[in-house]
Amino acid sequence: KKAATAPRIPPTRLALHHFDVTYSLQLRDRWPSVRAGLLCEQKYGALLNNFSAVHHVAQELELLNATDFVSQAPKKEAGRGDGVSQEGSGEGRTAVRAETMTQAETSPPPRASICSNIRCYTFPRGDITRFRPARPDTLGLLDYYLMDAASLLPVLALNVQPDDFVLDLCAAPGGKTLALLQTGVCGHLAANDVSISRTKRLYQILRSYVPREIRETVRVTSYDGRDWGQLEGGTFHKVLVDVPCTTDRHSVMEQDNNIFHRRRTKERQMLPMLQLQLLMAGILATKPGGEVVYSTCSLSPLQNEHVIERAVEVAETQYNISVQVEDLSHFRTLFQDTFSFFSDCRLGELVLPHLTANFGPMYFCKLHRM
Repeated sequence: KKAATAPRIPPTRLALHHFDVTYSLQLRDRWPSVRAGLLCEQKYGALLNNFSAVHHVAQELELLNATDFVSQAPKKEAGRGDGVSQEGSGEGRTAVRAETMTQAETSPPPRASICSNIRCYTFPRGDITRFRPARPDTLGLLDYYLMDAASLLPVLALNVQPDDFVLDLCAAPGGKTLALLQTGVCGHLAANDVSISRTKRLYQILRSYVPREIRETVRVTSYDGRDWGQLEGGTFHKVLVDVPCTTDRHSVMEQDNNIFHRRRTKERQMLPMLQLQLLMAGILATKPGGEVVYSTCSLSPLQNEHVIERAVEVAETQYNISVQVEDLSHFRTLFQDTFSFFSDCRLGELVLPHLTANFGPMYFCKLHRM
């Protein structure tokens, strides 16, 4: 009887306690700042809808002092000359990576190549202005999509080229799928999510932002993503694997659908295994020579670097597939004015929440199937 009436600890508090224990060890003196960011209002970016007939939106946003962080980054980098990011060039980390990765050497950082068709406006560091809600144009298509601007980094890292066959393996609710369509170059786009209810949200976003003739070219499915390698192996040039995770910001802020609820303990503990299975399916769905970007909205190395290392090992030992981890450190240099990056991430890149730039968390890592 005593146990039945004992006060239940809210899942948000359980999440914060868990993060205090684990992330303070990982992030050390940066954790108090990241913690404060997680507990404060998130910052958004406005992904412009290239399919909308509203041409004055960019001008309207610029008058509010918002800038397109995607197109501005290369200009700022050119202005800095060959100076490197305040977070470090990543060269030291590459050396560490080469030692830790037994199955794959990391490739040298490629020249930055950013898709200029994606336009996303953000307010400057320290500016907490909110964007107005999106408005429809004369055809009923909304003018922009509000999202965590860091969520665009995995899409930019995928670097879709004209006529690429692209798979978004865990597509709902649809922000990254919409961003992939904004590139305007996908030869074929398959958007999958195991949850039928979340797939409905994806359909809703496509209806709100994309004209019918383009919408109908997107293949939306609700398969278990873990099976995709068997369903359509070796088919795609580019695969995005944005896996279910502890969604750290949601976990400390929202009681509803919180993975730290006691009844979801087993599900939470099994996340790294699910993430590995989904990433393996993504690797198997890729053509030889194709590329996979893995992403989470968690700070956890168990859900981030460890999953990457294990996937490279499993690909080699069980499938005889060689996978190379790409060096994305140029992203830190390009986007250091917009995001706060973690300089000690062993593989891939990690955006840290910060009170002056409260995006993320967002982890992303690019793999090349040899």
